[in-house]
Amino acid sequence: MAYAVDLFCGAGGMSEGLIQAGFHILFSSDINADVQKTYINRHHQLGYIQGYNTYFHQGDICELTGDFVWQQIRALQIFNEGGLNPPQQIDAIFGGPPCQGFSRAGQRREDDPRNLLFREYLRVISQLNPRYVVMENVEGFNDTKFYGFQGVTGIQYEDEITAPEILINELNIIGYEALPPKVLDASDFGVPQRRKRAIFIAYRQGENAPEYPRPTIMYDERATVRQAIGDMIRDEQLRREENNIPSQYQLGSKAGRTPAINGVTVRHEGDFLNNDISRHLPHIVDRFSLYMEGEDGNALVRRIKSEGIQLNNYPHLLAEYSKLLNMAAENAARRFEAGDVTDEMIEKLLTKKTIRTRLYKDRPSLTIVTLPDDYISPFEDRIFSVREMARLQSFDDSFEFLGKRTTGGKRRRVEIPQYTQVGNAVPPLLAKAVAREILAAMER
Repeated sequence: MAYAVDLFCGAGGMSEGLIQAGFHILFSSDINADVQKTYINRHHQLGYIQGYNTYFHQGDICELTGDFVWQQIRALQIFNEGGLNPPQQIDAIFGGPPCQGFSRAGQRREDDPRNLLFREYLRVISQLNPRYVVMENVEGFNDTKFYGFQGVTGIQYEDEITAPEILINELNIIGYEALPPKVLDASDFGVPQRRKRAIFIAYRQGENAPEYPRPTIMYDERATVRQAIGDMIRDEQLRREENNIPSQYQLGSKAGRTPAINGVTVRHEGDFLNNDISRHLPHIVDRFSLYMEGEDGNALVRRIKSEGIQLNNYPHLLAEYSKLLNMAAENAARRFEAGDVTDEMIEKLLTKKTIRTRLYKDRPSLTIVTLPDDYISPFEDRIFSVREMARLQSFDDSFEFLGKRTTGGKRRRVEIPQYTQVGNAVPPLLAKAVAREILAAMER
């Protein structure tokens, strides 16, 4: 049996892939209570029982120690009552320190405290001394620079050293060889989403060197949005037209890819879980309907200015817009038809959210994010449900997300609702591909 530890585990995307690959997760940890509910519930469903054959710790990694991890592992009932001997070492540790500070989306801060959590990850690695180490993060991690950084080994690094340089050097000192970080695209491994993630792998000196996984899907055979969620179109006639025959991806999501402890996958029957959709106001539906397939806010603005649009075809939006600008509806419609509009007029019509995009239905999705209104369904004038986003991440349909569906304002600082749990997760099929390479190295 291969034993793993999953830190910064979130709702459990990485853990799903580890279990699919063949790992048994003895210990996992995350700081947030919202993801704890989802994670423990899912693992209980798979036969991973808290305190019996696995342990989830809700807490800050800054307070987590290797001794505590070993204490919880050795206290598991399977090693005290089940007749199994506790492992003498951990086979692999996986983790994805929160990545907002490394992200290329938005402004990056050199002093963002989230950037330093990977140092705590290194500290726990040095204390647990696992055979293999995997770290997952956003692409921006590879070119993040630090100033005045002191490593867990006590070394004071020069300013502008990059995060990968620090990781490689720190791991070398504590007895590990490291592969150069590699950016993997989830769509190359069966995920219906173009999601690029930086993967970093290290192995203890004396162990077999692993490799990064090679793409398992040809470029023109990548799973598409239609293949992922075409069976969740609300309009029955449209669903029959767009998704007359279930795709293999849909069938796999329903049948389940993640085995339980007994080796049997958990199949989902009945109505979809987490599949409620927002009830948009009529003028919001009209606004969504302006977007053509594959078009984002900036492209829509350019089209309005160059071609104009017939606002009379969107009566609810026209009425709402006329109120905002205190302009007669006839005048507003005439101006937009001719493309004779100012930036202020367009902003009032579309709001400031130019990042919003209607996805292509026959291509993989763009990177799933934590804000549900960033994307519009290619089939209907609405945002996606939590389940649809989970499908685009490659979660099984039997995986239930708990807690609030969404939240906003200052609550976003402390709450992790279902949409955020999905958007923050590692796609299970990508995690599986990486984990299988670790197992292959162990078996060699």
